[in-house]
Amino acid sequence: MVWEDVEVGEPGPGQARVRHSACGLNYIDVYHRSGLYPLPLPSGIGMEAAGVVEAVGPGVINVKKGDRVAYASGPVGAYAEVRLMAADRLVNLPDGISFDQGAAMMLQGMTTQYLLKRTYKVRPGDTILIHAAAGGVGLIACQWAKALGATVIGTVGSDEKAALAKSHGCDHAIVYTRENFTQRVKEITGGALLPVVYDSIGKDTFVGSLDCLRPMGMMVSFGNASGPTPPFDSSMLASRGSLFFTRPSLVHYTAKREDLVASAKDLFDIVLSGKVKIEVRQRYALKDAVQAHRDLEARKTTGSTLLIP
Repeated sequence: MVWEDVEVGEPGPGQARVRHSACGLNYIDVYHRSGLYPLPLPSGIGMEAAGVVEAVGPGVINVKKGDRVAYASGPVGAYAEVRLMAADRLVNLPDGISFDQGAAMMLQGMTTQYLLKRTYKVRPGDTILIHAAAGGVGLIACQWAKALGATVIGTVGSDEKAALAKSHGCDHAIVYTRENFTQRVKEITGGALLPVVYDSIGKDTFVGSLDCLRPMGMMVSFGNASGPTPPFDSSMLASRGSLFFTRPSLVHYTAKREDLVASAKDLFDIVLSGKVKIEVRQRYALKDAVQAHRDLEARKTTGSTLLIP
């Protein structure tokens, strides 16, 4: 990645020019940079930011100059001071939500929204497993799942991260570096196992996650922090009790404008209620994005991280 000057012109039909106040750092940015999710090169990078609309092009009706907005969608290119964006991908930030919060929560928060309320609808009394519970999605998901009445089990990499997850609604924090998370889930549930596992780790946790599920449970694989999930024989699902497997993506859950707006509103509402707190735990200058990626991949970050133009 290199920091360079580019010319940003006037917005065309359906576009808005947005000056960023803060940009979000997400693991999908690593996938784009590494080529795991290939991009046509050369390319910008980054999926999420918040800022102010500077100008709008012909036909734009959902935002206007001066609006406070945020987004978490393609095309990539959020690592920028100012950019052109499809206006129908922008949502207005309500009073009470800061630019930093907006940039820190849109992708992770709307991901949490579809995971907990659409992919598998978490119900009061459910016991669920969230991997990487001290990460960006993890901290939001622990709080939101707790607000929905669930008992939350989370995996983390250290005692410090365990304490952080517990302070955000995680009932049982499993330190995977010294504990077998599958065995601990069996102990915690008294052998009943789980209706759902939310797994953003991928290769290292795949089989163990399947073994945490009760018959007809759902394996939700939504990330690959340890590498892609390996190819598997579908009989693995049958032999463990007719399990369901899904590999969802935010881009599909918010492809329609009405779904994007509804997801963002649900997120804003629960944050404004105080039931979910968005904490920015790291900040880097945008020009230091390389170091931010190094720290993210080394698992030195927790919660949400911002790049500041």
